[in-house]
Parts: sequence; structure tokens; C-alpha cells
Amino acid sequence: MKHFPIYLDLSDRTVIVSGAGSTAVPKLRLLLKTPARIHVFGQDAHRDVELWAAEGRLRHFRRPVATSDVEGAGLLYCAANDADEDARVAKIGRCLGVGVNVVDNLEASDFITPAIVDRSPVTIAIGTEGAAPVLARKLKAEIERRLPQSIGTLARIGKTLRPRIRDLPSGRARRKFWEAFYSESNLWALAGSRQSGIREILKRVGDRQVLGRGRVSIVGAGPGDPDLLTLRARSLLSGADVVIHDRLVPEPVLEVARREAEVIDAGKAGFGRSWKQDDINALMIRRALQGNHVVRLKSGDPVVFSRLDEETEALTAAGIEWQIIPGITAASAAAAVLGSSLTRRLRNSEVRLMTGHDVDGFTEQDWSSLSRPGTVGALYMSRQAARFFCGRMLMHGARGSTPVSIVSNASRPDQRVVSTTLLGLPAAMTKERIDGPTILLLGLPEAGTARAERGATACDATSAVSTSYSPSRSSLDRVFGNAGLGETSALAARRPGL
Repeated sequence: MKHFPIYLDLSDRTVIVSGAGSTAVPKLRLLLKTPARIHVFGQDAHRDVELWAAEGRLRHFRRPVATSDVEGAGLLYCAANDADEDARVAKIGRCLGVGVNVVDNLEASDFITPAIVDRSPVTIAIGTEGAAPVLARKLKAEIERRLPQSIGTLARIGKTLRPRIRDLPSGRARRKFWEAFYSESNLWALAGSRQSGIREILKRVGDRQVLGRGRVSIVGAGPGDPDLLTLRARSLLSGADVVIHDRLVPEPVLEVARREAEVIDAGKAGFGRSWKQDDINALMIRRALQGNHVVRLKSGDPVVFSRLDEETEALTAAGIEWQIIPGITAASAAAAVLGSSLTRRLRNSEVRLMTGHDVDGFTEQDWSSLSRPGTVGALYMSRQAARFFCGRMLMHGARGSTPVSIVSNASRPDQRVVSTTLLGLPAAMTKERIDGPTILLLGLPEAGTARAERGATACDATSAVSTSYSPSRSSLDRVFGNAGLGETSALAARRPGL
């Protein structure tokens, strides 16, 4: 480590910047965040320098730096973009014992300015000793995305509490308090609502300290690609003590969880063996009352067809703190795979999100309105319900030629797209042996060649198998024999578009 990282207090100190042009501006933007007195020297000032001087944020002298200007300075930046002038000013600084930075000249500099993530008083400096400044900026951008703005606010609040926390026994009790105080939920509580306030945060911390309670985060796992997890979901998973997940959450998403976490499969399978909802609720409560941070990981978005209210009501009744972290729902991921929009001007002003079945079996919909031309809908949990859905739609006047896209395993390496029509849906499901999490997009065909020309996206189906399927009329009676439609050929004759 050639450069030793330190933090320099610039209170009541003067920083000299030689050069008032564009080379100096990035350094000045950083320096203006400090309490230093900033003196800028040089002609042909950049407009930002003139603005800052007019606002009184710095002093601008329209002349070169003199020796007397540098005496007693805290730092000296040479940013004149003139090698001879920078060398002259640097020599003055070194003669006076002032640290010198020559912008974009590592060998001529006594110190370097790192890439900085500012969440004051939390400050992260990233340096590569001049070897890879682009990499430093990339790392800075990554940390900026992951670190909530509220961390600085929480740190300032924590500073005011330090005298009061001295009343706690030293050692484990204090450490546990600070761990609870700086928990993920408190960081995001401040980020989401300033009105939560210190009183609410302290109540949470007190509950965990005195009562030994944990908390539950109900997190959306998205459609299955771990790259589509939200940053907040990743952060919570990496700090979880217990992860209780649905059957549809794939292994690559579970691998994001902390290695030491207890991972429990609480999956449900349509028309198969499943965990009872009451048992899942009891498990979450039991683990949280043991002081654990429990992540209830749900496929897709937890606010869409996931029995969320039953879980939050149980947690509230048990006095357990909970929060909801949304995820990307399957309908959005499937539309992205198709390269299509769920809504389109002059086509549809609404989207129906429907489930194929519930606790009582196949679900009934508002079939009349759903059967109107131009309707776009997404049918979740559709593999078992496809034949029932098709039959009901046709009985209520839907056109057999209505496009239907079958998307299975959306966003995953084995994703598939089968393009068919409403009439051909049951046969397509059988012939193509659709497996895995499947959603039907009614009235939304695949975008076709235009999609391929756009290149890959996060949900692009470059690895998907895409199949178009249309049945022959001779197969219709056999296809719908068990759909409660009677003679399909007669039905087809009555419906234009079949």
C-alpha cells in the first residue's frame, strides 16, 4: 500500500486551487462539501467557478498563485492544465511543507483524491493508487446504488445517543443495542419515511432488546433470475437468520442468502402436497420470537396472489415487526420475454391479473368483460387451469383466434415461449409439455423479429425455446372433450374468428 488512507479535518483550513478552468471543477465540487476556505487562482474561469464565487462559496483571484497565497494552507491542488505552471506552483507548495496534488499527474503528487461515496458523516473512499481510476468510479457507482441515503441520518442520530447508551452494561449488551439500532429495517424506515422518527426506531430497538423479538421481512424473489432481485432484497437475504421460501423460488436466488442462515422450504403445490398457511404463519412467528431476522421469500411480487394479508395479520396479532419488499411480478417478466408492453395506447387501458385456481379450485372470472376484443390479461398458476380457462372464455363469446402466449420459467435459463391462440391453448399445453412456473398472457402475442433486433435485455428470451402452435379443426372435439363445451365444431360455426 503506497498511499496511506486518512481523513483530514479541513475545519478552519484554507485549500488553494491553482487553475479556474474545467480541470479544477471536479475537485472543487468535492472540496465544496467540506468546511474549508477555498481560494481559486487563474484567468478564464469556468462558469461554475464564477457561479460559486458569486454565491460566496469560494474566493476567486484572477491571477497566478504567489508564495504568500500558499503559506499556512492545508492542501494545494495544481489544476491549471499547464505543465510549467503546475510545476511552478507545486514547487512553492513543497517548499512551504504543504501537501500537493497535481491533477492527472500521479508521479508529481504528494497525495491523491479517491472516489468518494458521501453519506456524511459516513464517508467511503475508494482508491486504486492511480492504477485504475475507471475501476474506482465503477466501484463507487456500485456502492452508491447499494447504500441508502438514510445511513448518514441514522449515524448522526446514533452519535447523539452515545452518552445515554453508557448506562447499559459494557460488552454484549451495548453491542446488541447498536446492532439492532443500525439494522436494515431502521435504515430503510428512515429512507422511506422521515416521519418514522427516532422515537419509533428506539421502540423497535427496545422491543428487540427487552422482549428478545426478531422481525420478519416479506421479500419478493422476482421471477427467478437472481440479477432481477432488488438491491434491498439482496441486502436483507445476506443478513437473514432464517429464510422461509416458496417452492417456486429457484436455487440461484437462495444462494444469495447468508450461508449460515437456516433455509426452510415451505412450498405449496397446486392440487398436491402443500404446507398449510397456518403452519407457515406459526413458523414465522416462532422463529421471530426466538430473536431471529426471518425473511419470508415469495416468488414474484409478494403483493400479487401470495396470501400476503393472512401472513401480515398473523404477525401483527403476535406483535412481530414486519415489512414488505416488492419484487418483479411474473406478468412483467413474461411481457419482457415477449418484447411486448402490457399496455398500449389505443389497444388496452387496463391489464387483468388473474389466478388460475384458489383454495376452492379453478377460479371464476368476469368472463363477459374478459372476452371482449382487445382485452389483455395475465393468468397466474395456469398450467392446470388452462383448459378450464379456455372453455369458459369461448362459452362467453371470446374469439378463438385471440392470441395467447404461454411463458414458462420467465427470466430463467430454461425459459420457454409458446405462441398459440385461445382455441389452441389446451392442445398446446399438452403437446409442448409445459413445465415449471407458467403464466398465460391473453391478447399479447410475441413481438417477433422486432424483438430480436433490439438485442439482449435482462429478461430477453435469447435462450428461450419459442414455438408457434395452431390446432387443426379436426382435433377440436378431441381437445375440448372434457371442457364442458359439447360439440366444438358446432360452437366454432357460431363464432366468427374460429
